[in-house]
Amino acid sequence: MSAPGQNSELVHLATEGGVSVVTLNSPNNRNALSAQLRADLLGHLRAAIDDEATRAVVLTHTGSVFCAGADLKETRTGDTSRSGQELVDLLTMLLTSPKPVIARLRGPARAGGIGLVAACDFAVAVDTVTLGFSETRIGVVPAVISVPLRLRVASADLHRLFLTGETFDAHHAARIGLISEVTAADDLDIAVGRLTDAIGLGSPGAIAGVKEMLRPSAAALAEQFDRMLSLTSSYFASPEAQEGMLAFSEKRPPYWAVSGADSTT
Repeated sequence: MSAPGQNSELVHLATEGGVSVVTLNSPNNRNALSAQLRADLLGHLRAAIDDEATRAVVLTHTGSVFCAGADLKETRTGDTSRSGQELVDLLTMLLTSPKPVIARLRGPARAGGIGLVAACDFAVAVDTVTLGFSETRIGVVPAVISVPLRLRVASADLHRLFLTGETFDAHHAARIGLISEVTAADDLDIAVGRLTDAIGLGSPGAIAGVKEMLRPSAAALAEQFDRMLSLTSSYFASPEAQEGMLAFSEKRPPYWAVSGADSTT
C-alpha cells in the first residue's frame, strides 16, 4: 500500500495488476473527512474508475484509524452545504461505480467513515476493528450516510446503533451485513486478494450490469440524498450541535449528557 509522506496529497492512488488502491493518508487527524481529503478522494476515485485497466478498486488507509468521520474543526460554523454535498458526491460515486470497490479496514471507523464503508461493494476488516455512530452524542444525526447504510443493514439494527451511539465490533458488523468478511490482521490482504482475483475473472460489462441491477436508480439515490442533505443542514446549524461540537473540542460532556452514563465513542 502507499506509504505516507510521499507528497502533499491526503489520498494516494496506485494501480497494479488491474487493481487500483486508493489510500486515505491523513493519519494525524485520523483520516477525518476534511475539505482537502474529500477533494483528493473524489479525484482519485474518479481516476481509478475511469482507468480502463482497473477491474477493482480497494479503499484503504494509513495510520491506526480507517476514517473518523467529519472533520469537526471545519463544521463548527454550522454550514454544511459544501461538506454535505461533497460527501453525497463521494457516496454516489462509490455506489454507482461500474468497478467493484472493496473497503479494507485495519483500524476503526466512525460516523461518516462508516458511510464510506457502506457505499462500497465489499468490506473486509481486521477482527480488532470497532465502529460507531457518534452523531447523536454531538447533537446531529447520521442523515446522509443513512442512504447507503439502509441498503445494507436492517432497519432494526440501525435503529439501535443510530440512537445509542454504542461502539460495536467487526463481528457484529458482519452479522448485520455491514462488513463482508472479518479476518486476523495477518490475513487481511489475503482476503482482499481473493475478492480482487474473483472479480478479475468476470466480464467487466456483466459486473457493471450486476451493480446497476442491484442498486437503486440514480434518480432514486439523488432524491434520497437531497432529503438527507436538508436534514443534515438543519441539525448542524442547531444550538445542540454547536454545544456538542464545542464540548467535543474541549474534551468534556455536552450539557445534556446524563451523569454516570457511558460516554465511550
